[in-house]
Amino acid sequence: MPRAILSVSNKTGLVEFARDLAQLGWELVSTGGTAKSLRDAGLFVRDVAEITGHPEMMDGRVKTLHPAVHAGILARRDVAADAEALAAQGYEPVDLVAVNLYRFREAVAAGADTAAAMGKVDIGGPTMLRAAAKNHENVLVVVDPADYRRVLDALRSGAVELTLRAKLAGKVFRHTAEYDRAIAEFFSGAGAGVGAGAGAGERPRTSTSTSMEASAEWPTQLRLDLAKLQDLRYGENPDQAAAFYAIAGTGGLPSLRQLQGKELSFNNLMDIDAAVMAVSAFAGAGAAGGGGGGGGERKVACAILKHTTPCGVALGEDALAAYQGALATDPTSAFGGIVAYSAAVSGAAAEAMASHFLEVIVAPAFEPEALAALGRKKNLRLIEMPIEAGATGEPDYRSVRGGILAQHRLRMTFSEDDWKVVTKRAPTDAEWRDLRFAWRVVAAVKSNAIVLARDERTIGIGAGQMSRVDSSRVAVMKAHDQGFEVGGAALASDAFFPFRDGVDAAAGAGARAVIQPGGSVRDEEVIAAADEHDLAMVLTGRRVFRH
Repeated sequence: MPRAILSVSNKTGLVEFARDLAQLGWELVSTGGTAKSLRDAGLFVRDVAEITGHPEMMDGRVKTLHPAVHAGILARRDVAADAEALAAQGYEPVDLVAVNLYRFREAVAAGADTAAAMGKVDIGGPTMLRAAAKNHENVLVVVDPADYRRVLDALRSGAVELTLRAKLAGKVFRHTAEYDRAIAEFFSGAGAGVGAGAGAGERPRTSTSTSMEASAEWPTQLRLDLAKLQDLRYGENPDQAAAFYAIAGTGGLPSLRQLQGKELSFNNLMDIDAAVMAVSAFAGAGAAGGGGGGGGERKVACAILKHTTPCGVALGEDALAAYQGALATDPTSAFGGIVAYSAAVSGAAAEAMASHFLEVIVAPAFEPEALAALGRKKNLRLIEMPIEAGATGEPDYRSVRGGILAQHRLRMTFSEDDWKVVTKRAPTDAEWRDLRFAWRVVAAVKSNAIVLARDERTIGIGAGQMSRVDSSRVAVMKAHDQGFEVGGAALASDAFFPFRDGVDAAAGAGARAVIQPGGSVRDEEVIAAADEHDLAMVLTGRRVFRH
């Protein structure tokens, strides 16, 4: 008679599974509450203590940790010595193990203190599961009640294929790994509370595996809890399969709400992330006039992006004015673009956008008139989500071949504490306003990044060039293409000028003020060039390079 050990905390489907096993001629062995549930259902069950010849101890903390159990699970059917060892001790083989574990995660989520959480650390269950999974060629192992039916079907067929046995074993090892990970995270988050023996009702400090210490020290092992939100039609190109996963415990794109339009694509999600970043520099208290640093009335920011980099950004008294300013920078590139706002989309802004081909509009809210106007474009994706600068030290992950790079996300908040005017001429009030604006925009542009701005709107953007001088030339070219006069404009560079040629090019085009991080070995040469051209130059002491 084949023997099955059943010991589960999740009793979904248990009685039906055990009853069908019994009808197929299996002997049922069980423990504690599981045995009681089966007996209450009228099934004959042997206690594990009867098999081991040893009573349960310490309120059930020790019951299955015995050679009669584990030798029976681990015995190889094709090894004569294993059979002889079992016979010598009077043990019998175990052919099926159905176990699921104490509910540790649920206990912690409900606020369990250290003592209560440790009471939910299963010892015998994982040991039996891992033993059975190791010997899966001989022992069926079931950790998920959803697999009861497929196991019964296989048994009724007369033979259980090795492929099924292996799949069930793999599921066990994933399950026990996640279980151990949850316990490890509890300890890493509990800190001194665990070592000091946190008392009843005292909840140790907890953290997730994605949190980073303020000291910027990174863990030696990084584990991310990822849940698939949806399969995507395809990736960057139609021949690339793709899906969208969310990191547990974080906000960001998983919090978006799609109000209308076609399904979001891989490229849409990438563009939305970049667009939200671009306007987040003007979100919250920092959205006041002057780009957040110069006081005045709060203004609305609008950014239009293509291929994850802005082609136009502007501040306006309202959403319509902001959109018109951003669009004017480069209306050709804006075709099929992504538009993001730092504030609610008004009906007037929606009417203006309705006449252009756009892929996505994202904002913290849409006024009813805006929804009505944009509702006529059924394929246009409307996304509602918070626009926030983000927390300092928030982790950012990038995939590379064979691994993940981790860094703190670029802070879209801009303190001026370390800013220095390094030229003979200081910026005028109007130049300060545009320098502050341009500095926030250039942080969202792909490097090498150059932004020309006037009146809190971009007039030319140079992005992604191999040379910073080339980016300057592209920005000037874009401005001239739309008929903008570069004279008097402010120029922002995301990284230092390695040579004076970038400053010469800016001055030659008519720029009057420059903002850049500084830090080049040729800073003195660059500053001298600015003085030669009577430019005002501000060094921020902070690079905002975006690779």
